[in-house]
Order: sequence, then structure tokens, then C-alpha cells
Amino acid sequence: MAKTSKVVKNNKRLETVGFYHERRKELLKVIKDPDSSYDEKREAQKKIAKMPRDASATRHRNRCQVTGRPRGTLRKFGMSRNTFRHLALKGELPGIKKASW
Repeated sequence: MAKTSKVVKNNKRLETVGFYHERRKELLKVIKDPDSSYDEKREAQKKIAKMPRDASATRHRNRCQVTGRPRGTLRKFGMSRNTFRHLALKGELPGIKKASW
């Protein structure tokens, strides 16, 4: 089980990313536009720099929804490989069974 503080902090990051998503998207569009002037790009970079660091989507970490484990997370199921295997062997995941041939 991961520390509760890490899980809560990660959830707060996700909220921050969602809050600033549209603003960052517009500013990045200005920065990447080849037709915008140097001054416009510079102003957009300054505005992005003033935003909180956690507003960037790369700061969010995929974690297991059951245990909070940060590594080995399966995106499709939202849980770590260990938890997935444990629940699958117990038969608690519908439609999942151990392969045998």
C-alpha cells in the first residue's frame, strides 16, 4: 500500500491539470504557431512559466486504484500488475481467466 499522502497529492495534481488544461492549450498553440511573432511567443512562455508546475500533464502519475502503487500499472484496468494477478486468480475480475494451452 502506498502512502496516503502520495495518493492524495497525485489526485490533487490531476485536478490542477484539469483546471489549467484549456489555458495551457491556448498558450501552447501560440508558441507552436509559426505565424505568431517573437513577442507573442515570449509572452505566452512567460504566462506558462507563471502557472503552477503541477498544471503540466506530465506531472501526473498513473497509480493503482486499489493499492496506490506507482509502477507496473495496467492502463486498461487501472491497477498494478500485482493486484491484477491477485484478483484475476481469485476470479474477481469478470471476463479474465488464466491462459492455459
